Amino acid sequence: MGLAIAAEISARFKDVWVIERNATFGAETSSRNSEVVHAGIYYPQGSLKARLCVEGRTLLYELCAKHGIPHRRIGKIIVASDDRETAHLEALKQRAENNGVGDLSILSEAEVKRLEPNVHARAGLLSPSTGIISVHKLMEFLYQKARANGADFLFGAEVIGIERSGSGYALQIRDSEGISELAAQIAINAAGLGSDRIAGLAGIAIDEAGYRLHYCKGNYASISPRWHGKVSRLIYPPPEKTALGVHLTLGIDGRMRLGPNARYTEVVDYRVDKGIEREFFTTARQFLPFLELKDVQPDFAGIRPKLQGPDEAFRDFVIAHEVDRGLEGLINLIGIESPGLTASPAIARMVSEMAKEILS
Repeated sequence: MGLAIAAEISARFKDVWVIERNATFGAETSSRNSEVVHAGIYYPQGSLKARLCVEGRTLLYELCAKHGIPHRRIGKIIVASDDRETAHLEALKQRAENNGVGDLSILSEAEVKRLEPNVHARAGLLSPSTGIISVHKLMEFLYQKARANGADFLFGAEVIGIERSGSGYALQIRDSEGISELAAQIAINAAGLGSDRIAGLAGIAIDEAGYRLHYCKGNYASISPRWHGKVSRLIYPPPEKTALGVHLTLGIDGRMRLGPNARYTEVVDYRVDKGIEREFFTTARQFLPFLELKDVQPDFAGIRPKLQGPDEAFRDFVIAHEVDRGLEGLINLIGIESPGLTASPAIARMVSEMAKEILS
């Protein structure tokens, strides 16, 4: 989010600074995900997640094509293993169409088998506009674009205080050299896993505002290279309550992965949980019958910044100019999880328009 917003607003405004607590960009959620360009299937009609995903998907494909960012529009099949899940596919298709996704089709068992001979399913929902992207190349492009526009980056710098100062903000920043202060007319909080903390520093009661994040860990496993090329599309089960379920993804390099699972945690710990091999094998074997347990190996883990806790209802992105809280010029982005990658160009445009209104 920070890179996309910086690249967008630095083309419109001068004196853009990006403050990043890690040694470089993309060290957390941005680089620990499935690298999937989503179509806009799963999200409630009218939500920011639905609207910005559909808009962002088009913008992201255009951006990749124009600037040579590695991507492939390979498509996805959401597979059903029984009659109950087959009925769920119909509901998903209707929801997607309500969101403006018009290219989905229900597949019979024979049609799934024709497209993916090595996938087992009773039925499927085909999404041809789903794809994959090199997130690292995308981030590198956005970083270089922002810098070319004149944006400055402070790495290894953590915001530890935000105070109103005249018509803007004084940001207290701690780095290896100590504590310094930066004056800002507009402060944009796109801090991912730390975005609720930043909102709190600005004086917002995050529990009262509904801004407290819940960390949800997802582990990934790799599939043995001997099966590369066995499946040509992304294969997903019907979504679970807190996540999209353990699915098969393909990397730009052709590598096959399973994941992520979902479990809430109190700490940010990127070590892969023990025992995921058997869990993933058991789940994926239902739709990938060629798999053997020895084919599945631990790979990496990521943390989702979720606004909804365990067993809680859907929560949308928070993208808010906090003028109603007496904090004019503060824009908060909180709970930016999936489909944040897909939506990032649309979110950047939205935030840029908000900044324009503030400065007008």
